[in-house]
Amino acid sequence: MLGLAGFAERFRAHPVAATIELASFLGCFVLAIGTFVAISSGAPTGSPGDDWLWLAVIAGGGVFVVFWTALVPLYERGL
Repeated sequence: MLGLAGFAERFRAHPVAATIELASFLGCFVLAIGTFVAISSGAPTGSPGDDWLWLAVIAGGGVFVVFWTALVPLYERGL
């Protein structure tokens, strides 16, 4: 089933998995936009006060990787 009705049906069938997938999609979207903005603002200078956007993109990407490589497998195993 396509469209909003199909999404709602899948969400009711697997609410946790659908929430994880939707949050991952939105996280990737925000990281992509943040990366584009960071690149357009120039190269990092090495100063944490000036490079807060670069640091946020790197930290967000790190959280995303840890989430999918450590937390999701633990959830799937039932721990």
